Amino acid sequence: MRKAIQVGLIALLTTQLRAAEMANLRNGFSIRHEWRETQGETTRLYLGSGSDAGYVDIATAEIDGYEAAPPEPDVAKPAKAADLTSIIGDASERSQIDADFIASVIRAESGNNPRAVSRKGAQGLMQLMPETANTLGVKDSLDPVDNVDGGVRYLRELLLRYNGDAAKALAAYNAGPQRVQQYGGVPPYNETRAYVRRVILDYNRKKTAASRQPRARRVASDNPASQPDTVNRGGGR
Repeated sequence: MRKAIQVGLIALLTTQLRAAEMANLRNGFSIRHEWRETQGETTRLYLGSGSDAGYVDIATAEIDGYEAAPPEPDVAKPAKAADLTSIIGDASERSQIDADFIASVIRAESGNNPRAVSRKGAQGLMQLMPETANTLGVKDSLDPVDNVDGGVRYLRELLLRYNGDAAKALAAYNAGPQRVQQYGGVPPYNETRAYVRRVILDYNRKKTAASRQPRARRVASDNPASQPDTVNRGGGR
């Protein structure tokens, strides 16, 4: 009985101590994940903590190591949340890209952390590389307004280039347009495929949640906005 209790306590502590990590791959890419399971020669990285979370399977030998993921900002502070919502809303209005889509990209890129800096040098909310930021005219990548403005303009360019194909645009944002051209779609990089899936899953969840709001609330408006279609995660693969 005592042994069973000890095992239960160990399992409970393991669950409580789970924290987001970055799996650093030998090819130079990194995959953010909430937890992982190693099954023989394959390691499964779970992209979320819920039972319906997506995952990506990686050959264990291709993983160079793990490190703690950059901390997400304290979303409990309403001023910061309100500021980011306003920044995204303004960028959405200028670009005509759905604000929820922009928010999902930002969450996947930086966890909403405006001071995030990757191992490769990408900076800010939308993780702009210095050369990309320079091309876009972004003067300070760690300034939320400047970063999101440049990142969304670049995202719009990619969406127009690929005729609205979100999967290809996201893949190009992550791995570069040259890789999308090389492979005729989402390149076969685990990190890129996990990124595309993460953004699209998050965006679709937002739209599904919005569509389930009480009907009475939707019809209260004189001119209710129609809900946009969810994104097809399979496009461009």
